[in-house]
Amino acid sequence: MLENSFAKDLLEAGCDEAGRGCLAGPVFAAAVILPHDYYHPLLNDSKQMTHKQRLEVRAHIEANALAWAVAEVSAEEIDHMNILCASFEAMQRAVEKLSIRPEHLLIDGNRFYPRLDIPFRCEVKGDGRYANIAAASVLAKTWRDERMDLLHKEFPMYEWDKNKGYPTKAHRLAIAEHGITPHHRQTFNHTIGQLSLF
Repeated sequence: MLENSFAKDLLEAGCDEAGRGCLAGPVFAAAVILPHDYYHPLLNDSKQMTHKQRLEVRAHIEANALAWAVAEVSAEEIDHMNILCASFEAMQRAVEKLSIRPEHLLIDGNRFYPRLDIPFRCEVKGDGRYANIAAASVLAKTWRDERMDLLHKEFPMYEWDKNKGYPTKAHRLAIAEHGITPHHRQTFNHTIGQLSLF
């Protein structure tokens, strides 16, 4: 059973990202403020949910959250600032888009470099412990997957509809054959030598 939030007496936004380990595409993040009594039986860390479950829960979150927002940082920006800083920036862009300003942020992970003047707490594996972070993980994941499905239509040889830009064997083989696209992160290692990992 997930706890709804960490700071029970504050308006808290859970924040999480998706796409940090990808070779291509933007990194997405979401910020979600849930009602204190929010509950959905399928809500969990998005990685533990099926695609169908994520879409069902996403619709419920978007209809019932007090506020929610999704933001992204492009592959070009990732190359400029590095993926860790880009992940933090995506979260903060999402927070800035919220219709309600939160009093506290609950961040999935072990560190955070803030530029917003909002108190925060980091929670390792928070997406499996707190509903507001889990909700953010579902939104970030589903929104990013939809973007990669669209980019797949432009570059079908990379199979982004299946791998979503992650470094699968098929993705790396396609890079070896076709090179990289404007959507690939230039500073990431795309080389065929990495196939030894598989």
